[in-house]
Amino acid sequence: MRRNVDFTVLLAYAAFVLIGLSTGVSGVLLLSQMHDYGVDRAVIGITFFTGSGGFLLGSTTVGVLMSRFGTRAAVVAGGVLFLVAGLYTATRPSFVVFLAVQVVLGYGTGLLESVLNAHLAALPNATNRLNRLHAFFGVGALLGPLLATWVTGFASWPIVWLVLGLAALPLVVGFRMAYPSVARAAEPVVATGERGVLRRPAVLLGAALLAVYVGIEFSMGNWSFGYLVQERGQSEAISGYAVSGYWFGLTAGRFVLSPIVARLGLGTVGLMYTCLVGVAGSVGLTWLAPIAGLAVLGFFLGPIFPTTMAVTPQLVEPRMVPSAIGMLNAGSVVGGSLMPWLAGVVAQGVGVWTLLPFTLALALLQLAVWWPMARGLDGVPPKNPNPPTPLHDPKQHASPL
Repeated sequence: MRRNVDFTVLLAYAAFVLIGLSTGVSGVLLLSQMHDYGVDRAVIGITFFTGSGGFLLGSTTVGVLMSRFGTRAAVVAGGVLFLVAGLYTATRPSFVVFLAVQVVLGYGTGLLESVLNAHLAALPNATNRLNRLHAFFGVGALLGPLLATWVTGFASWPIVWLVLGLAALPLVVGFRMAYPSVARAAEPVVATGERGVLRRPAVLLGAALLAVYVGIEFSMGNWSFGYLVQERGQSEAISGYAVSGYWFGLTAGRFVLSPIVARLGLGTVGLMYTCLVGVAGSVGLTWLAPIAGLAVLGFFLGPIFPTTMAVTPQLVEPRMVPSAIGMLNAGSVVGGSLMPWLAGVVAQGVGVWTLLPFTLALALLQLAVWWPMARGLDGVPPKNPNPPTPLHDPKQHASPL
């Protein structure tokens, strides 16, 4: 039985590597897509909004799908949509259709992320598992640019998406074989799902926290290269390595920091305060030593998203966990779109030096949002979001996965 649980966890890790790959290739492919379709940066940027719109829709409907059709159907649907979008993109459709396909891709990705977060949040040792889950996203994001650069060296950009689409096929088969088919709630979702979570202050705070978090992550990921080159006088090569160090730090933090804090006996709340204070402090370090500071910033930033997901079962009733996680994912999409745009507008109008004060303000805002959440979590025993099933027996020991 535990072997089945372990297999579902491994599939989730593999899926997040694929999602990370799809994120990592996008930046490398933009110039090729602009040249191929004959559009400029403003026009190609529409894909960010169509993809985010699809992701938002997938995240906010995941509770309905999981409640009515079960975990298996929801995760298979997400995988199939990703597969279809990838293969259709590989045909090099017209630009208008290409924009529409981004909605499908975003919807499938939103489903996958929300279902897999909800599934791992229901298992023992959820905090460590979710940190590893999102660390594997970072692994994919690191490998994505290498994959895209290699493939476009001998083939056109749609072939990259052919590779990603085909890579989703074994995952879909694995989801169909391994994931539980039972629905997560017997009650009508209208009464207990999305409407219910909107009335929970803790869920709204969690969505706000992840909006700010992803705002920091994407703002630094997108604009730190320009900051280093234009404001700090670094070469493009060194700046590129520094940005890679930032993403490496984010990935390493998710693998390393949670187990270290657990061994110190600080718990989940202690882990979050360690990360949030570390983020604020590392912004100051980046002012003094930008290359090292970026890596340290990524290290402390990384665990915040998965740890927030891990505490979600303590915020709501079991039947509402999928909807709550979907709402948190939706908040992250809003922040990931709005905050980097705002950072770019301020940098354009005032100067790129504003990136670090902007980031520090967001880091302090994270602390302000987490404080009332932490007070609500103190003394609250973790809730089991699922009743015991043959696939998840609480009498079994937690797997190292």
